[in-house]
Amino acid sequence: MQKIQVGVGPVSFEDLVRVAREGAPVSLAEDALSAIDGARGVVESLAAAQTPTYGVSTGFGALATRHIPAEMRAQLQRSLVRSHAAGSGPEVEREVVRALMLLRLSTLATGHTGVRRQTAMLLADLLSHGITPVVREHGSLGCSGDLAPLSHCALALMGEGEVRDASGTLLPATEALAAAGLEPVELAAKEGLALINGTDGMLGMLVMAIADLRMLLRTADIAAAMSVEAQLGTDRVFAPELQAIRPHPGQALSAANLTALMAGSAVVASHRTGPGNTVECNRVQDAYSLRCSPQVHGAARDTVEHAALVAGRELASAIDNPVVVGDRVESNGNFHGAPVAYVLDFLAIVAADVASISERRTDRFLDKARNHGLPPFLADDPGVDSGLMIAQYTQASIVSELKRLAVPASVDSIPSSAMQEDHVSMGWNAARKLRRSVDGLSRVVAVEVLTAARALDLRAPLTPAPATGAVVELLRSNGVAGPGPDRHLSPEIEATVDLVQSGAVLAAAESVIGELK
Repeated sequence: MQKIQVGVGPVSFEDLVRVAREGAPVSLAEDALSAIDGARGVVESLAAAQTPTYGVSTGFGALATRHIPAEMRAQLQRSLVRSHAAGSGPEVEREVVRALMLLRLSTLATGHTGVRRQTAMLLADLLSHGITPVVREHGSLGCSGDLAPLSHCALALMGEGEVRDASGTLLPATEALAAAGLEPVELAAKEGLALINGTDGMLGMLVMAIADLRMLLRTADIAAAMSVEAQLGTDRVFAPELQAIRPHPGQALSAANLTALMAGSAVVASHRTGPGNTVECNRVQDAYSLRCSPQVHGAARDTVEHAALVAGRELASAIDNPVVVGDRVESNGNFHGAPVAYVLDFLAIVAADVASISERRTDRFLDKARNHGLPPFLADDPGVDSGLMIAQYTQASIVSELKRLAVPASVDSIPSSAMQEDHVSMGWNAARKLRRSVDGLSRVVAVEVLTAARALDLRAPLTPAPATGAVVELLRSNGVAGPGPDRHLSPEIEATVDLVQSGAVLAAAESVIGELK
């Protein structure tokens, strides 16, 4: 696998995903090593000076007024990391920890933190060897960065704490380092603080959520197109001239996708009037969940792109306190997670609302008063069979949870560190709940795809559009059967979830009509 080079500039979204999810190895570019060496020289000069410098020759946080003699500074760094590695709860996912480590390395590479090159290189080596420190779920307030999660990673650089090796085996850090031929570091002045003071955990989760949502929102367009088609809805409301008079870019993209996905559908043509069924549809006012799909999906897209703008700025940032600027070290507040926390919360709202409209489209299929001639609950023998009744219950349960997860974490703050850190972002908590929201959205969309596929089958002999038909065929070839008597439904739901989350549903539609917008 190609090695990702980390330089003084920002890590790209794509490179972060490759390192976090695909296990790509990393190395430090020459410009990064030069910048690291230059900043280290500044720190060592200040460490040798008689005048105390925060983070170099003093304590930290509320203890910053104490000057630490030179012979105790190595112990100061060890104590800082050990005491701050205070997380609790389940292990955080490997991809999150790898993203966090990569982003910390990226900040070190800017030359604003003052670490030694061997410390930064060891962090890169851990990533390249697949050594992942054990980070616990709870512990970060999202201010002074993700202190506890990053401290668990710094602990591994010292040869302490627990890690998982490339195979996933849990073992002491000292053993994993030795097996990889790596030596732990003894942290020098300023290094402990530089390793733990960043927004890297919440930012890594934000970037991965953006990648997931970009894919899921296009998949939601596919689900909506299948639902409009199978519910005999009109595609006329998605016409470009109608979108142009309300020029939100995401709305136009979503509407264009819906039009392309339904192109060539015999189901849609069946309720048009005029010669050859080519003129106006006799359906004028579909329900909001059908007619307004581009407005909701489009607003979601625009929100994701705003979040991507914020994430891009954060990727280009050096998050530490204090920072090396020129020939001096300056204290600052750039570690505060508010910019990241706000958009993490905003995306949880997006996930909840897109899931909500998806569930409403699904529910219409199951009600004989609203599904335009389909059997109740799409059941084979209604009354004997329940069809997809409880699949919608599953959606409703998830949507209810997503609404709770949409309550923002970033409006909360609990003072800490003897009131020195008296306003915090809770960005890590916002990121953790967003991951659950994205997973829930994928499951809700999957149930809509499964339901719409069955409905399209029930419209036979009318045939669906080539693109939506390709999605139906994908399900049928992957263990998700068509209409028939009741059977164990959970495996079919999970199979559809896998097809949604892997991008296979999106790929099936795009194989027919090209890349969706």
